[in-house]
Amino acid sequence: MTDESAPTRVLLADDHTLVRRGVRLILDAEPDLTVVAEAGDGAEAVERARAGDIDLAVLDVAMPRMTGLQAARELSRRLPGLRILILTMYDNEQYFFEALKAGAGGYVLKSVADRDLVEACRAAVRDEPFIYPGAERALVRSYLERLHRGGDVDGLPDRPITEREEEILKLVAEGHTSKEIGTLLFISAKTVERHRANLLQKLGMRDRLELTRYAIRAGLIDP
Repeated sequence: MTDESAPTRVLLADDHTLVRRGVRLILDAEPDLTVVAEAGDGAEAVERARAGDIDLAVLDVAMPRMTGLQAARELSRRLPGLRILILTMYDNEQYFFEALKAGAGGYVLKSVADRDLVEACRAAVRDEPFIYPGAERALVRSYLERLHRGGDVDGLPDRPITEREEEILKLVAEGHTSKEIGTLLFISAKTVERHRANLLQKLGMRDRLELTRYAIRAGLIDP
């Protein structure tokens, strides 16, 4: 049984050391929050969360090896009791919906982290969703657009590619070879090539350069 008077133990994952330092200062200044672990990418965040006693994971979206959204999906499967927040520079409706689908309880913009992050952390601990003001407009806009098109207003926007394709797209954009990607994901290089061909066809693209541009726009890698 956890001590309710003890501060919430936070894992902070961002590939930029200065960002982690700034966010840590914000959180450690609060008596009810304490950063007990840091990670420089999504895969390390999953390892740290599984290894230690963590109450809340704060994950950046664009990180090497594994994005914050990919890490959130993995952590939601492996540690269902863990609270998750996405911290991002991207004010993007699709990322917001993807964060919710990945199991995050909130979505905080880095530009206003000093204002919103502490409140979002406390909401997550209470198991309440945190929606930043811009996302409320996105939710209404998405609902009205889908209603206007006669679409399914109950569902979330369709994601153009599968989770596995997203993993491969990210690694391709980071410059990994098919053999290296296969080793990282425990699949054959031939399977990687098949996924890459499917990605090019689905997205209407011709080569790695176009895939990399798409990955940057999608927030999978930093520009």
